[in-house]
Amino acid sequence: MTMKSPLQLLFEALDQVKDEQDLRSQVVPKIGEYFAAKRSGIFFFDRLPLLDSKLQKTLQIGLSIEHNPVVRYLAERHAPVHEALVASPKVWTIICPRPDHWHVMAGPIVSRGQLVGVVGCTRDRSMPAFDTENLADLSAICLHLSVWAATVRAAKLSRSESQHQSFKTSRLTPRELQIAELVALGRTNAEIGRELWITENSVKQALKRMFRKLEVSSRAEMVAQLSATKYNLPSVKSSPSNLIHHTHQ
Repeated sequence: MTMKSPLQLLFEALDQVKDEQDLRSQVVPKIGEYFAAKRSGIFFFDRLPLLDSKLQKTLQIGLSIEHNPVVRYLAERHAPVHEALVASPKVWTIICPRPDHWHVMAGPIVSRGQLVGVVGCTRDRSMPAFDTENLADLSAICLHLSVWAATVRAAKLSRSESQHQSFKTSRLTPRELQIAELVALGRTNAEIGRELWITENSVKQALKRMFRKLEVSSRAEMVAQLSATKYNLPSVKSSPSNLIHHTHQ
């Protein structure tokens, strides 16, 4: 029986990952071990706002295209890179003075043609620099990570967003849903009031509450969000002007 290489075992571990927590706890340490790295990590750009402010600021600078030529290389070429390809040792120590980041290697995580994340490894000054073989291996790992991001991660984010929208729309009262349906049919506030036997001001106030609940700022956004959930509103039959901005009509 043929023995599997450490890289193949790493691919298999990645194939078993179900979410980002598994990715960080099970795969990241294996990547660090494989490349004999001092530090290793995986960062998705859309997760940065969820981090604590200090770490968020550090990563925003470290992952900045303007500040970091390694990240600029990733964004432009979608290919793995180490610091020696983009900067001299002297310049690199100015860009990144940390002793445990003396040698840096990073690879792109790509989804739908866009750079969505980075996998990185670092070594300190006493360790050897990353080489072309390391880049080739990281390229293979990034391919698997990109497939994972485009399938497993994307599907999980889509489900999470759908659940969040459903939670918001479920907070609407039956009367508010009636108003939303009439808005989708192109009715003005006055016409909605007459049809539901309430005042035009009551319609305006109801729409304000609905906007807050749904976290939208226009009638069009409200209709679009409700149409995307279990509330199957009719197709919009109004002119665009009837769906513009707040609640004036």
